Amino acid sequence: MENKKHLIALDLDGTLLTNKQEISARTKQTIQTAMEEGHLVVISTGRPHRASIHYYNELGLNSPMVNFNGALIHHPQDRTWDFAMHTPMPLKTAHTIIDACYDLEVHNILAEVMDDVYLDNYSQEIIDIFHQTQKYRPYIIGNIKDKLEEDPTSVLIYPKKDHIESLRNHLDDYHAEIIEHRRWGAPWNIIEIIKKGINKAVGLQKIADYYGIPKERIIAFGDEDNDLEMIDYAGVGVAMGNAIDELKSVSKYQTLTNEQDGIGVFLEEYLKIKVKTV
Repeated sequence: MENKKHLIALDLDGTLLTNKQEISARTKQTIQTAMEEGHLVVISTGRPHRASIHYYNELGLNSPMVNFNGALIHHPQDRTWDFAMHTPMPLKTAHTIIDACYDLEVHNILAEVMDDVYLDNYSQEIIDIFHQTQKYRPYIIGNIKDKLEEDPTSVLIYPKKDHIESLRNHLDDYHAEIIEHRRWGAPWNIIEIIKKGINKAVGLQKIADYYGIPKERIIAFGDEDNDLEMIDYAGVGVAMGNAIDELKSVSKYQTLTNEQDGIGVFLEEYLKIKVKTV
């Protein structure tokens, strides 16, 4: 195939990252070679900026990034980027959902306003999941409904295991017109909620339009249900070998797992990338 400029979109957990939360040497080298050959690489993740910028820097990216499953689209290296967009959900909606969570006695609730984090109950486990470090503001801990006074970028719910389906059914039955909700994969089983109509495909389309890259030259990799719209939208939607069945059913291609350099292997073959051996 003719090696024209492609937009390569990378989900993080279960996709770019190994199970040890690392980027493998082969995949990193392949991605960096792709950039040297003129392709644009972007991270598209459900994670907030603070929990993804480390991987952005590790790859040496200079491109926009999609965070919070599309609720935040920005350029970490260019604060004046014209296409930046933050789409929070209304505070009233968040409060209604928090009430439903209290009724179901979930383990914990977390809300994020950009990089400010509100946590209903102190939990070191939750803090570790979200990669809190000293360089960021501390969590605001306490009754989240009382302390949250701004429209949140996202609300994350950590339900009891036997309440996951009932909670998601409740969200569908009573809030489907105003929110999107997605489940993170094991081991966390966290439910993430953002404003209706927001997903990774929205961010990807915005970036592609900005750089003038047509849909058929968008390569997107994912593994979970928060990748569905992105994988379906991309001209080259690729499901990881470890992806859920629903994602595989909408993908146009499949590759190896995140533990088997799935991204690196696919890009080397599809873009005819020859990685230099050290």
